[in-house]
Amino acid sequence: MATETGAERGFGHVSRRLDVLFRYLLLAATLVGIVMLGVLLVYVANDAFQPLTADTGWLATFLATLVGPTVAVSGWLLYRNYAAFSFGWIVIGMGIVGFLFASGAAIAFIDIVPPLTWLAYLLAVALSFAVLVGLQSVDWRVPYLARIGATVGVLIGSILTVPPLVAGLTTVPTDASIILVTIGGPVAAIIGLKAEPKWDRPRAGLIAGAAAFGIAIVGMVFGPFVGLDPLPGTLVFSLAVLPAMALAAFGYVDRPEARIGLVLPVLVVGGVLLGWVIVQSMGFDGPNSWVTWEFLTSPHSGTAEDAGFYPAIGGSIILMVIVAALSFPLGVGTAIYLEEYAPRNRFTRIIQVNISNLAGVPSVVYGLLGLGVFVTYLGQPPGTAFVGGATLALLILPIVIIAAAEAIRSVPNSLRAASDGMGATRWQTVRNVVLPRAFPGILTGTILALGRAIGETAPLIMIGAPNVFFSLPTDLQSRVGAMPLQIYAWASLFAGEEFYTKVVPAGVVVLLIALLAMNSVAIALRNTYQNRA
Repeated sequence: MATETGAERGFGHVSRRLDVLFRYLLLAATLVGIVMLGVLLVYVANDAFQPLTADTGWLATFLATLVGPTVAVSGWLLYRNYAAFSFGWIVIGMGIVGFLFASGAAIAFIDIVPPLTWLAYLLAVALSFAVLVGLQSVDWRVPYLARIGATVGVLIGSILTVPPLVAGLTTVPTDASIILVTIGGPVAAIIGLKAEPKWDRPRAGLIAGAAAFGIAIVGMVFGPFVGLDPLPGTLVFSLAVLPAMALAAFGYVDRPEARIGLVLPVLVVGGVLLGWVIVQSMGFDGPNSWVTWEFLTSPHSGTAEDAGFYPAIGGSIILMVIVAALSFPLGVGTAIYLEEYAPRNRFTRIIQVNISNLAGVPSVVYGLLGLGVFVTYLGQPPGTAFVGGATLALLILPIVIIAAAEAIRSVPNSLRAASDGMGATRWQTVRNVVLPRAFPGILTGTILALGRAIGETAPLIMIGAPNVFFSLPTDLQSRVGAMPLQIYAWASLFAGEEFYTKVVPAGVVVLLIALLAMNSVAIALRNTYQNRA
């Protein structure tokens, strides 16, 4: 039988030259986009950090101790062993992202949520979880909904009773010790659980977890010697040092061909420490960066030198918590209904088409919607944390629904059929089969949607949120600021040229770092669950 040619199949004239030309055109378009984005980031970062304002000795020191060796070894690994190159930079990236989250957590625990309050609510949630586990372990003939109701009742009761009891204690642990137990302890336990199957030795997981907890204690005790207070030191070691070291240790066992890549993080850490010792001993002045700890922890000021970003950072964190609490359950619930319960008819298709259209509506329209619904009709004060969070939740709700629906739709129907064949109900199939498989995609889509919400300005302007705010809200009915609004205020003509050319780039860099950190979490979650699958 004769073989059909490309023209006979309907593809038209087949040309290898056109295929190569098309491929290189796509490559050129990709490179142009990456280069333009890189130029923009370099331009903004240069204005924010101002590296050329440092002493020549400072620049030469870090060039010799950090930049030069890292670039040389990276180039050699990239040429000889790409797996080692990738592994080394993944470990470095883990440490950098962990440090960003540790810095944000330090700001939150110092100025927003006191560690004792965090401990009280954590105990309340743990108590309700213990009740749920007890109900599951006891062989009572209690309906599932009744057990859920009992758990919710215990949770509400715990939240109402445990925090006042903890707040009334006369003797309380230190803030750093609370963070050590509630954050460093769970991180160490996770590392121990993951280490148990990797090392075929008695009590390997226990030893690894104890060592990790000891490293967190080192951060609390010895942090002040390197300029970190006990609380930030504990967070940095728990959220940055421990995950990076665990990733390096697990990779050393699982990827022997890439072990040489661990030279890269050693060079980076060693280069930073050696360079810091040299510049301190020689008295070299560093760059006059606008992104400093004072900038991150101070309120707004009338002068550019004293301008701070702290109320805007805290306001954005509060808004994102409200947005996640409102959009995640509603969006996922809607997606579950549309994909698993709704009949396949014209009405359902109309709803799905309208949800897709709502995802492309300009954000300023959602600001008008929030103004009309929450302020005009519900009588809420304009610019409050609740109104801002609810408006941004409406903005990303279609995105969350679409992402969750796509993740649920990607679960093979054969798994549903197998669950049905075993006599499971529809809800049991959704809970035990569909959601566990779809959860990575749901979580990734939600985090990316939150990344869009954190950078929105127009909806907050429309609901009357203040451009400049000097403190954090005390409750949901208090007015709240946000990072995009603060940057918008600094960029106005009335703020002055010094704000526009110096403080604005610093705020943009902080906002971009927050977005990149959230996106990196989404990528890490996706890769983790894909590897498990």
